[in-house]
Amino acid sequence: MLVEAARAAAHTKDTYLSAQYHRIAAQRGANRAAVAVAHSILTIVHYLLKRKETYSDLGITYYEERKKEAIVKQSIKKLEALGVVVVFCLFC
Repeated sequence: MLVEAARAAAHTKDTYLSAQYHRIAAQRGANRAAVAVAHSILTIVHYLLKRKETYSDLGITYYEERKKEAIVKQSIKKLEALGVVVVFCLFC
């Protein structure tokens, strides 16, 4: 039943669970992605019931932002390995 809910969540637009499903399905297949999203739904429900909070969706850009930061970190490490001095300035 939870896997069915996960498959339905995968077809919604602009949601965290949809983004998670499509990201995992591209690498591991639809069935594993559905099980992973079902696990996420179960974890979310447990968390919400335990803390008596309302659900706030992270949004479809959650994974994109995480990926962007990872790409920057990997690129800096590669440049430093080549002997390039990298200076990162937030307020330049």
